[in-house]
Amino acid sequence: MGRAGKAYVGLVSSPGGGLFLDLAELSDDEQLLREQAHRIAVEVLRPAAWALDRMTPAERIAPGSPFFAAMGTLKALGYHRLFLTPEAGGPEQRLSALTQSVVLEELGWGSLGLATAFLVDMLPVMCISSFGSQELKDELMVPWVEDETGSFHGCWAITEPDHGSDFIAVRDTESATYGRSQLVAEPVGDGWVLRGQKSAWVSSGPIATHAAVHAQAGGDGDLTHSLFAVVDLDQPGVRRGPPADMMGVRDDPQGEIFFDEVVVPRQNVLIPPGPLYPVFHDQLLCLTSSVISNVAVGVGRAAFEEALHHSRTRIQGGGPLARHKNIQLTLYGMFERVETARAYSRTTLAHTQANLPGASAEALGASPRHARAAQVFAKRTAYEVAHDALQVVGAQGLSRDSLIEKLFRDARSLLIEDGTLEVLALDAARDLIDNYEHSTYDMEEMMATW
Repeated sequence: MGRAGKAYVGLVSSPGGGLFLDLAELSDDEQLLREQAHRIAVEVLRPAAWALDRMTPAERIAPGSPFFAAMGTLKALGYHRLFLTPEAGGPEQRLSALTQSVVLEELGWGSLGLATAFLVDMLPVMCISSFGSQELKDELMVPWVEDETGSFHGCWAITEPDHGSDFIAVRDTESATYGRSQLVAEPVGDGWVLRGQKSAWVSSGPIATHAAVHAQAGGDGDLTHSLFAVVDLDQPGVRRGPPADMMGVRDDPQGEIFFDEVVVPRQNVLIPPGPLYPVFHDQLLCLTSSVISNVAVGVGRAAFEEALHHSRTRIQGGGPLARHKNIQLTLYGMFERVETARAYSRTTLAHTQANLPGASAEALGASPRHARAAQVFAKRTAYEVAHDALQVVGAQGLSRDSLIEKLFRDARSLLIEDGTLEVLALDAARDLIDNYEHSTYDMEEMMATW
């Protein structure tokens, strides 16, 4: 409910067949899945996100919170299985990258926060399916995949109070050695012990049952001395700070996680310290960048559609706003940016999935510069479009009863969440400087042939 005693109901468009033309060719089954995802976004995600945005941080994680109902609905419908391989419990025929992009966009259109919660929930399972032992798969992955009530929920514990976006700078030899981590791992017996903490910005941290954890195992800041593990957060020694009261993305609770002599069995360490860790870290960021970019497209599309609907129905100066040329040019610019971001994000996700190590015998690794560029471009697009949408809507868009107001705050958060644009761009720049291949030619030889 808004402060005026009413809930704002945003524009509900049919995906691709209404206000937005999607040039992608979808099969009948893919179109049905898209329509279902949009319906879930309309009927479940948007109302839950609206309610969560107006709650206190403590209310958002209390029993009966709309957060748990929304995530439970996604689990009951099997959405947490859609992105898995058949071997890991996913569909008999794995979804194409295009179909995954379509679903991710619809989730982002419905709620950036709940889409983020959905993605970090899947991360531990996807990593176990690729790197876990059969013992760990049987013990944890199978019941997680079969869960249809929300009994399991994951988070990605990577950022720390003194270390945020610098975790991305894997190619910067100066910043990659950033000093001692605030979460360290020490080998003990047949496993490891964790000591320290992760920051207040861990998405789903206050409510997660398990975490995908990065920890330093020696060698201050050297990535080869880090490990990646799946940690049970309901065991002794784990403590959580209060959920943070954020400006945006309030529909996914964020908070600190403290580890005091927390035991991690050897089988839960998916990537041990060594030369494999930086490669894994880099390729994991390629995947998350490609995924987040498609979610960001959904946020931008939502803002564009709200502005377009408002300009068609709002009477200003004796007629609809949409008849004024400056509004027309603004709407066109928004449309152009969202369509471009969508096309690039989809292409990048397809390339990334096809080239991740292990995806095929020919896969040599996803392209970091393209994956980071997709995330930077899509997140910047979402913010710029939300900014323009707010300008089109005007004073009404500043009201807490306006969906545009929430979309603007969420889009602004994207410029920091999952890596700041500046650090992502610098990482991409270093990759292209070091690895971009270009054609060479001898100018004199070319001239001689003319």
